[in-house]
Amino acid sequence: MRRVVITGMGIVSALGQDVPGAFARLRRFENCVQTLPDLERFKGLNSHLGSLAGFTTPPSWTRKTTRSLGQVAMYALAASEQAVADAGLTPELLEGGRCGVAYGSCSGSIQAHLDLFSMFYSDEVKNVTSNTYIKLMPQTTACNLSVFFRTHGRLVPTGTACTSGSLAVGNAAELIRWGVQDVMIAGGAEEFSPTQVAIFDTLYATSLRNGEPKRTPAPYDVSRDGLVVGEGAGTLILEEYGHAKARGAKIYAEVAGFCENTDGTHVTNPNAETMSACLVNALADAGIDGSAVGWVNGHGTATKAGDLAETTATRAALGRAVPISSLKSYIGHTLGACGAIEAIMTVLCMNEGWVHPTVNLENVDPACAELDYVAGEGRACEMEYAMSNNFAFGGVNTSLVFRRV
Repeated sequence: MRRVVITGMGIVSALGQDVPGAFARLRRFENCVQTLPDLERFKGLNSHLGSLAGFTTPPSWTRKTTRSLGQVAMYALAASEQAVADAGLTPELLEGGRCGVAYGSCSGSIQAHLDLFSMFYSDEVKNVTSNTYIKLMPQTTACNLSVFFRTHGRLVPTGTACTSGSLAVGNAAELIRWGVQDVMIAGGAEEFSPTQVAIFDTLYATSLRNGEPKRTPAPYDVSRDGLVVGEGAGTLILEEYGHAKARGAKIYAEVAGFCENTDGTHVTNPNAETMSACLVNALADAGIDGSAVGWVNGHGTATKAGDLAETTATRAALGRAVPISSLKSYIGHTLGACGAIEAIMTVLCMNEGWVHPTVNLENVDPACAELDYVAGEGRACEMEYAMSNNFAFGGVNTSLVFRRV
């Protein structure tokens, strides 16, 4: 079985517009949640919170570059340009047929959806253009990246809600392991929309701390009151180990293990038993047991059902009180992007021998499973292996295991 390593990374997020900047802000324990007055216009919308990327279009992009890009695809492209440059991928490597794209989001651009459906309210098609569908289609991030970088290999669009990014990374790793591709551009993206806040609001899953945005979300805390919607993108360049060594690429880490499974029981209620099985199988794929994992970057949404199921599954799978943190306490839930962004931060923390705390975690909910919840300050934590887990609507579970190289 071929080994898979990470040779490039890029990010667009509320923490920062590049990997070094985002990691530096993480090390300052800065919560990026804001109260958004624009959300007050929607009657019946209870949460007015969000975490925005603060993205500006790069000056190098022309109208030709952006004409088929909605906001979500712009985030994906910006993060991927960083990652491709970081990995030193040449046009010959990108275009030679041995490089593919695995990328996802919850959906295409919301604005493009609004443009399309405006015809039902105005009885006109004036807002519909030749690029409207390209911006709203579920595969918009993956396809736009393939066209921009002129790749000719496999295309794997992942649209599995909050596991879109992690599933893309896992599927990309498997294609390289099996010898189908040598290089993959992998990740996930999401753009902020009031519609996403409304979706979770109707499930009573959003935080209502509109007057104290920096105090929320609070994953695993007994007083947590729900999630905050965020946005952004994360891209990882995955490469076959020998291929990377031969061209002298720097190597951040190895993708040692991966598993995806499904609950098969309910579309929104998490299932701790199948979640645990996913983690166990990812460990087996990496050839290790739970004692080898030095830290878990948890899904940590700050919803009661999610936190309880996740922590129960983590304790059962790893068999001990492993250190665990949630990045969502900094940037909210970036939905289709979270698995990729969290994978990047997992690798950086692992290599640094340091793990970030869950901010806003003051009193661990006693109903959560017995784990070593990192809170307050960051912690020195030397490790060979780290795990990043994500869980999504539809009962989709993913677990990635990274090895320090």
